[in-house]
Amino acid sequence: MKKILMALALGSLLAGCASGPNRNPDDPLEPYNRKMSEFNETVDRAVLKPVATAYQEATPALVRTGVSNFFANLGDAWSFVNNSLQLRVEPAVTSFFRFAINSTMGLAGVLDVASEMGMDRYKQDFGLTLGRWGVPTGPYVVLPIMGPSTLRDTAALPVDMWGNPISVVDPVSARNSLYALRAVDARANLLRAGSVLDSAALDKYSFTREVYLQVRREESGRFKRPASALPSDGSLPPEPAPGAER
Repeated sequence: MKKILMALALGSLLAGCASGPNRNPDDPLEPYNRKMSEFNETVDRAVLKPVATAYQEATPALVRTGVSNFFANLGDAWSFVNNSLQLRVEPAVTSFFRFAINSTMGLAGVLDVASEMGMDRYKQDFGLTLGRWGVPTGPYVVLPIMGPSTLRDTAALPVDMWGNPISVVDPVSARNSLYALRAVDARANLLRAGSVLDSAALDKYSFTREVYLQVRREESGRFKRPASALPSDGSLPPEPAPGAER
């Protein structure tokens, strides 16, 4: 998956450098989205990036890895639910055992024991589940603070938030602290990529949009076949062969 993201980013980077801003039929809300992107960048420069930078500088790499593993492990629980809703047997079973193993042997997910055992991560969310059952992505939209999304992913967001295990943490102060730490961890993991993007001679808005849309399309189509290749009886496509790209 990392290789796919790198390829998409490089392709979008070259396209952006060559042609500059482009009108995209998937982005009918572009005037609004650009203004919201500018707002988000202002907030990021003033708050999120400085906090993430301080966190990265003050926290040992081993600790940061443990924090990232912890939140990724919580994500495996929600991926299990979504893979089950999508009737993906192998990904659902794998996600379940990843969560079970890392939550116990991995000290609440701080250690990614499951990956060391060769168990792949099948990351899924409710937006992808809707896509699995034929809901179109809809137009691209930039959300306040949260950034790139689509109409479908935005509609799925309340369900994803409800399905996050952090949502049941009590008291509220502890829950909010976990949400804040997750945001800082996510932003810290993007510091290097953000520096490359800031220094590149391209339209940053178009770059971000194209990469986001391409990645979501790749994720949505990961298990799909062309409509012409679907069985005539309307049955679901088979699971990918072992070792296939996930």
